[in-house]
Amino acid sequence: MQTSPSRLFRRLATVGLLCAALLPAALRAADTPPLKLVFDGVLSEHKLALKELAADLPSDWTGYTHLVFEMRTSTPQRFGLWAYTADGPRRIEIQPLGQNVWLRASIPLQYFIGMDKSGTDLASSINRRTTSFWMSVWGPFGNLKSVEALGFAMQYPLHQPVIELRAVHLAKQDEGSDFLEGKPVLDEFGQWAHVDYPRKIHSREQLNQELADEAKTFGSGADFGYGTYGGYTSTQAKATGFFRVEQIDNVWWFVDPEGHQFLSTSSNGIGAPGGGRGNRGGGAPGQVAAPAATPAAAPATDGATVMTAAERQIRRLNSWGLNTGGTGRPNIQMLRWPQTPATTFLGVPDVYADNYAAGIDQAADTQCTSRKGDPMLIGYFIGNEPPWGDRETEVVDLILAGPDTATKAKLKATLAQGDTPARRKEFVVAAFQHYLDVVCAAVRKYDPNHLIIGIRFGGKVADEVLRMARVFDVCSINVYEYEPTKQIERAYRLSGRPILVGEFHIGVPENGLGSGLVQAKDQAERGVAYRYYIEQALSLPYALGAHWFTWRDEPVLGRGDGENYNIGFVDVTDRPYPELVDAAKETHKRLLQVHSGKILPFSRKPLASDSGSPSSPWDN
Repeated sequence: MQTSPSRLFRRLATVGLLCAALLPAALRAADTPPLKLVFDGVLSEHKLALKELAADLPSDWTGYTHLVFEMRTSTPQRFGLWAYTADGPRRIEIQPLGQNVWLRASIPLQYFIGMDKSGTDLASSINRRTTSFWMSVWGPFGNLKSVEALGFAMQYPLHQPVIELRAVHLAKQDEGSDFLEGKPVLDEFGQWAHVDYPRKIHSREQLNQELADEAKTFGSGADFGYGTYGGYTSTQAKATGFFRVEQIDNVWWFVDPEGHQFLSTSSNGIGAPGGGRGNRGGGAPGQVAAPAATPAAAPATDGATVMTAAERQIRRLNSWGLNTGGTGRPNIQMLRWPQTPATTFLGVPDVYADNYAAGIDQAADTQCTSRKGDPMLIGYFIGNEPPWGDRETEVVDLILAGPDTATKAKLKATLAQGDTPARRKEFVVAAFQHYLDVVCAAVRKYDPNHLIIGIRFGGKVADEVLRMARVFDVCSINVYEYEPTKQIERAYRLSGRPILVGEFHIGVPENGLGSGLVQAKDQAERGVAYRYYIEQALSLPYALGAHWFTWRDEPVLGRGDGENYNIGFVDVTDRPYPELVDAAKETHKRLLQVHSGKILPFSRKPLASDSGSPSSPWDN
């Protein structure tokens, strides 16, 4: 899902780091110039001794709860905050909300030490928000008994970004994170108020005019060779009245209800307000509540015609060649299962409880029975990004510390044979296999007509877990990289099932928004990145499609867990990014031939910044 933290650690440990010679400071007076850190190159870090940050910062942080400083950034680009100790480095990823204003960041030291044991998917187990910034808790982790320096590091910094720091100190309680000036920081359209840019909306009239002008350009699915159900009308296989998968001449395809070969292109979050994460999860208990959703754009007028936002969305999907998702179109449903916080640990529920199968059966009946005759339904996702991979020992500790359950009893019996890391992992993996068996049996009981498109696996998925995907009709993986081919090949080799990429994106840090998990240097390169990713993926004979995440830019002040990424097909005012749209249309017109092996896929790699491309050093 995300760029590997171990890869970042290895590179920072071996690449020459940029160090700033800065004046030492304690809690600086208001008239003392702030520390100014400038970032440039492919990999850039300022590694500062504690005395350079504040004269009285102690090296033993164990008696404190928060690292506090005031910060102003010229960019919304994320940075790694490294605590270098005598026992090794610790890290938190920091994403400021917005840019060009002073804010206070009160950073919980616990996230240098270890992760929370909460969350039911990767995002909710890793992301933590505050009012003025949010964090990704990746590690490496460890104690803070002998801190020697702090590092501020950026990957592919754009336009020589600057971070200014002042009032750096430790605290024994949360002093609160907030913007210190410029409130309100959003304008009436949900845009960041403290930066101007060419496409910024300044009036309702301007917005309506731009949406009306866009409406004049709409085409249809016929421009891509699509039929009623989004399949290619120039192809014909057996028609069954429902979607299915078939290997034809050694190439895997979806086959639509009319028997036309089909490749799934889509964007997650279609219809979600404010660029919400849609099916991908949300915040974890104890996080700060999300701000109000971005105001929706008003209907655009074109003469006497009024087009609602929903109508405009469907016209866009048809015009851009996105054939999956939206009202009255082929779609995939995310199924939800009963979860009790007291007996669900990092996504692993009490699967051996006497009533567990009955609860799954009832949920499958409720969600699937009414749709079993729907020809527009492609199939079901049954879950998203289980977060317990490589954390099996933590899951076991949580179960043992939790209430008495059937799963806890079975676990104790297992560990009575010897409590080892291997046995702990075997128990969690076996519990997950049981979960899959129960869920898939229930879905097929109430809807034998539609496909099970798997769990959208994220992160580095263990071999044994991917082998479990043989129980699905399609194996789905979320791949946040510039090129997904290695991950798709591995998933197919281990699962034996055709592969759908459930999530990917590329963003740009600008306009108060972060870049997302994969960065392009500008909007034009974001279009290049889309073409390269999709065509490389679909050139593989066992790939069935890829879904962009997400439809609308995330809110500038963050969704529930803080994420505020520039990753939409449309921005917070509901206007499309033309560079991305044009690239998508061009690629979608080529996919039938690319997947059939008749033409080569688009081959130019995107640029991540002016000084580097994805080929160096991060993809090595």
